[in-house]
Amino acid sequence: MAETPRDILTAAAFKTDDKARALQLIGSAITAADRALAAHPGDREAALQRGVAIGYRGKLTHSRTDVRASLDVFQKLLAQNPRDAEVQMAIAAWHLGAVDELGGFLARTALGAKKDQGLSALTRAVDLGGNRAFYPGLAALMQIRSDHGSVAATRRFAEAAAAGQTPTPLDAILKRAAISMLPALRANDGKAAAALALKLLPFGKLPG
Repeated sequence: MAETPRDILTAAAFKTDDKARALQLIGSAITAADRALAAHPGDREAALQRGVAIGYRGKLTHSRTDVRASLDVFQKLLAQNPRDAEVQMAIAAWHLGAVDELGGFLARTALGAKKDQGLSALTRAVDLGGNRAFYPGLAALMQIRSDHGSVAATRRFAEAAAAGQTPTPLDAILKRAAISMLPALRANDGKAAAALALKLLPFGKLPG
């Protein structure tokens, strides 16, 4: 079976240590998503993965146009279903990722990204996500990167991810990530956990 856009993006974000290769994979995911949308314009999965891919491309190429375009996709999907946990997580990652990379003031003025909106969407995503490891696992990484003093909240997410189910490869990746952070969190070392999270988040394998 051909790899899906989700499969391709998982490889780009979590398994690739070369920027050019990551961008090549992202391009392949966009092409595959475009093909799916051409056949089925209402395909929610293809639309979501296309939005994620465009956001990833914007992150790696520092394209504000792509970054903003990805948020437009997520907001459209959210309007269709406000209880879509994946879309809520994508919006959380958009806001918190921008603030983490640019700082609060520049992220807000250049992109409209806001930390409080990101944290709110993060909580909603975990609440809606059921018992899968993906949601609390990614939440743990983003929470501690957003604020290395938030050890208690991050540990709750990480513990939930460690006990979570892994129906997809992405769940397994985020479960392993959460488990690897638990020793630092249990030692109340938020700075060490945040430094580790940076390596475990999407594209953390790329050279700095």
